[in-house]
Amino acid sequence: MATTTDTTQHASPPPDADALAVLQAMQRRNPKANPLGILPDIHPARIPAHIAIIMDGNGRWANQQGFPREFGHRAGAGSVRGIVEACYELGVEVLTLYSFSLENWKRPKDEVEALMQLCIAYLEGERDEMMRRNIRLRVIGQRDGLPPPVLEAIDRVSATTSNNSAFTLCLAINYGSRAEMLEAARSLARRALAGDIDPAAINESDFASHLTTKGMPDPDLLIRTAGEMRVSNFLLWQISYAELHVTQTLWPDFGPKDLHAALRDFAQRNRKFGGLTH
Repeated sequence: MATTTDTTQHASPPPDADALAVLQAMQRRNPKANPLGILPDIHPARIPAHIAIIMDGNGRWANQQGFPREFGHRAGAGSVRGIVEACYELGVEVLTLYSFSLENWKRPKDEVEALMQLCIAYLEGERDEMMRRNIRLRVIGQRDGLPPPVLEAIDRVSATTSNNSAFTLCLAINYGSRAEMLEAARSLARRALAGDIDPAAINESDFASHLTTKGMPDPDLLIRTAGEMRVSNFLLWQISYAELHVTQTLWPDFGPKDLHAALRDFAQRNRKFGGLTH
């Protein structure tokens, strides 16, 4: 996998006791986490626990190179490997990647089939690395409509890595946030009809517990590549207070240095969550 060392020099004071305490907490979960060694100018507490990425620009990248769109998707898979490695080394807890949306079925049949084959190849090709690094795979999205070989690969790798705990790689495959929220509402409605829950007592935690991201922290940072200024039906409930970082870089060109730039941007944000800071 690609190295994530950023050789750019940023003057930083020696880490204080608080920074070392945060680092130690990270390393209890992931002994390989080394955010101070990679980004010494960012306090470890400012490393997002959960990063979500809309990986856009594969097709445009391929067109610029004079290749079919499928070639861009293969190149994008290489960026996935590098960013997973970078997040792992920085001590991030969860990385969620928007891999295939419900709307992506509208694309040409050949492109969709190539994406499904790429999904299988990625899952099978990374399984041993996930086990070696104690990475857990989690997949969110609708199972209906996915080809059986894709479902088999998802289930196989998910089961193999289910007890891993250093880092979670979450792939949103056949995912749409509106559909996810509709299903959560239906599930709560069924419980209310059965008398298991009082509709008047349903709160945000109840609703969140019926989403496919149950058990994961909400994203702190949402990155979108290729410059588009929209969230494309991705984690609409979960990104309510996420910080947004949009880059013009196309996904196949997005590497660890681009991630580091996004994290430096994030570290400068004043996250008020609707309140006031002093």
